[in-house]
Amino acid sequence: MRTKSLKKNKINVVTLGCSKNVYDSEVLMGQLRANDKDVVHEEEGNIVVINTCGFIDNAKEESVNTILEYVEKKEAGEVDKVFVTGCLSERYKPDLQKEIPDVDAYFGTSELPSLLKALEADYKHELIGERMTTTPKNYAYLKIAEGCDRPCSFCAIPLMRGKHKSTPIEALVTESQKLAAKGVKELILIAQDLTYYGLDLYKKRNLAELLQELVKVEGIEWIRLHYAFPTGFPMDVLDVMNNEPKICNYLDIPLQHISDRLLKSMRRGTTQKKTTKLIADFRKYVPNMAIRTTLIVGYPGETEEDFQTLKSWVTAMRFERLGCFTYSHEENTHAYNLVDDVPEEVKQERANEIMEIQSQISWELNQGKIGKTFRCIIDRKEGNYFVGRTEFDSPDVDNEVLIDAAKFYLKQGEFALIKITDAADFDLYGEPEELVGAQK
Repeated sequence: MRTKSLKKNKINVVTLGCSKNVYDSEVLMGQLRANDKDVVHEEEGNIVVINTCGFIDNAKEESVNTILEYVEKKEAGEVDKVFVTGCLSERYKPDLQKEIPDVDAYFGTSELPSLLKALEADYKHELIGERMTTTPKNYAYLKIAEGCDRPCSFCAIPLMRGKHKSTPIEALVTESQKLAAKGVKELILIAQDLTYYGLDLYKKRNLAELLQELVKVEGIEWIRLHYAFPTGFPMDVLDVMNNEPKICNYLDIPLQHISDRLLKSMRRGTTQKKTTKLIADFRKYVPNMAIRTTLIVGYPGETEEDFQTLKSWVTAMRFERLGCFTYSHEENTHAYNLVDDVPEEVKQERANEIMEIQSQISWELNQGKIGKTFRCIIDRKEGNYFVGRTEFDSPDVDNEVLIDAAKFYLKQGEFALIKITDAADFDLYGEPEELVGAQK
């Protein structure tokens, strides 16, 4: 029989999935720390909380494997308790309880107080913006809303996150001020849909007003926008982007596909013509904007003709950043009623073809940066390089600027002017012209 350890409890929070999950884990850890709990992130602890992802097949598989891994450690006496929270737990709790009963308890995405109680902690309502951040010290995610009201046929997020709910501007400003006081210089605004922000609270799309308040926060130098929706995009956001130096000329706007037939089936509320005009308007009003998008290939009924339409459009649009996913057939979504008729190998071949096109586009765009100087934030030192980013690049998904650490010393979390000396398809190489302060 295994014996329980007599050491003081240490809670290890393991985070899987997207930036929204990172944020949720940070809030959980902030609450635990406020309760004087010993809490770590993805290190060893005798109590484990796994924050799961349930978005698509690969993510679900990773979450299940991680749960099984820690259940085995529990059986071996290496950990005492295993708790599971997050999207997978929200969506499949009865199945998980049946299939993996050795987990001590499962909690959904909105059950933070119950999870804290299981961890012998109290939910402290007064902790506005108190988080234990896990990102490099110079940037942090700022979740401005939870949930989604969009009807996209392929997406299970509303099942896991519920209806859209905006966080009031005042609370977000307070949270940003606390992050800035800890040395955060870059805010990455996240939500299932940034452009819906404020409709529930202020009866209008209020992202532009939120940005105008956030730029006033002392110490914050970059504000980056993630996850916009193309239908009903509030164009006044572009005015703020042009007028406020702190707003990065960057927008993440998942477009998913461009075939009119598939856009209709996906319930995206737009067309190829409208989407193409929207991108043209972005580039007209903010000429040096970097646009990141994501696409889905292999959606039910996607023909070779649909795919060729998408390929031609990607070639013509020359997005600065692009990612491509294969369609995942998710139960309880509208598209689940359709036949998942594109073979997996065809889905993967199509995704590879799109990324080959984008790799060439990215290489060509990066070649144009050689000889130019960019203000970069230095995220970390890795191997023989200091790793930085321009305002046109988001962490983890976009280009990185590599500076030879044997020749130059740079300080993590500081800005530097970097002259680009060479470029690959997804990496830039550079040398510092000089270290700089807050100027843009």
